[in-house]
Amino acid sequence: MKTKSIETIKKPETVLIKPVKGWVPLNLKDLWVYRELIFFLTWRDLKVRYKQSVLGVLWAILKPVMTMVVFTIFFGNFAKIPSDGVPYPIFSYTAALPWEFFAAALSVSARSMLASGGMVSKIYFPRIIVPLSSVMANLVDFLIAFVILIGMMIFYQITPTINMLWLPAFLLLAMVTALGVGLWFSALLVMYRDINYLLPFITQLWMFISPVVYPSSMVPEKWRFLYSLNPMAGVIEGFRWALLGTQQSISGGMIAISSGIALFILISGLFFFRRMERIFADMI
Repeated sequence: MKTKSIETIKKPETVLIKPVKGWVPLNLKDLWVYRELIFFLTWRDLKVRYKQSVLGVLWAILKPVMTMVVFTIFFGNFAKIPSDGVPYPIFSYTAALPWEFFAAALSVSARSMLASGGMVSKIYFPRIIVPLSSVMANLVDFLIAFVILIGMMIFYQITPTINMLWLPAFLLLAMVTALGVGLWFSALLVMYRDINYLLPFITQLWMFISPVVYPSSMVPEKWRFLYSLNPMAGVIEGFRWALLGTQQSISGGMIAISSGIALFILISGLFFFRRMERIFADMI
């Protein structure tokens, strides 16, 4: 006579959350554990953005297109800014595409902790998920606007080259930069609310010190190293090189320096965010 096996019932695990003194470990493995929450928050941000919008996803196209039109009229036609041998409209649009992604991702991620204050103060989850999901949600806008760039390349008869294989790397560099700066500002904004008024000014100033309306070749040689400390300089010139084949304004040294600065901003932002994470619930 066979005996029935008795299944052992596992007791639920208890997670003890304690404050840590000093520098807090990053615990990046939690991002994989909470991957479904990342997807949910990213989807939530997209639904909130387009739910009651009149034009919907067309906003993702209109903003870079209108930026390109204004830049072409004032900087391309009136100021006669050089464009490294390519038509100025596609020259400026190729730069506006990663810049608009960076600016939008930075703006949303910097304000993400305050916007999710109700959830942050009630339940536990890795807080870094909030700014991370805000950055990832802007990838959808980037992909939609990228379709217009493909149409412009066909119109101007620009043939893609093998350099396009580097495009995901430059997009990743833009994401790293946006997330790193967003982590710094999201933590600071919880403590100092007046930074909310400073953020648009910083973003606008950052655009003019980035090669959006002009090529990096216009920067004097003695200032090139200092200019390369801006990670978005490497991103934008990398996009132009990968898509348009421009060679005058890009160098391996610029990409290396910009990538190193972007990684430094991300790593330092992660540690600063984790250190300030313990006070978020109380200050929000």
